[in-house]
Amino acid sequence: MIKLFRIDERLIHGQIAIKWSRHTGVDSIVVANDNAASNVMIQKSLKMAAPPGVKTVIKTIDDAVKTLNDPRCEPLKVLVLVNNPEDAVEMVTQVSGVPFVNIGNYGRVAPKKPGKERVRLDNNLYCDEEEVVAFRALLETGLECIYQTTPEEPAIPLKKLIP
Repeated sequence: MIKLFRIDERLIHGQIAIKWSRHTGVDSIVVANDNAASNVMIQKSLKMAAPPGVKTVIKTIDDAVKTLNDPRCEPLKVLVLVNNPEDAVEMVTQVSGVPFVNIGNYGRVAPKKPGKERVRLDNNLYCDEEEVVAFRALLETGLECIYQTTPEEPAIPLKKLIP
């Protein structure tokens, strides 16, 4: 069962390992990211950052979809991480059981695209025009989408932030 589906450009880091994993009580983390899945060094770094005792796998988007739709995944308490809104749209339209989408940190450290300027939508949320389109597509899935960097902060509906 997916407990939390989160967009966070840093994937696994302190907020994930300490705050979100404890807050949600997960026993597994699935990082869905094509780049990380093909880079052993990134995989090792992410697994080192993962909380102890929480099984962590790093998969391509396609493999993550297959894993999360596998009935053997149902008894697990899973935190799913993607690092951009485009991958989130792809995942939530193919994976059943996503309860809602949590958007944390996005756009401050993500590589900038040539000729695309990001605008600040909130403290840790910056988007260019293409990313705004992807976030709108995410809202169109009908899933609740919230912006919340840590569990202690109030959740803000994404539709209030996206122009």
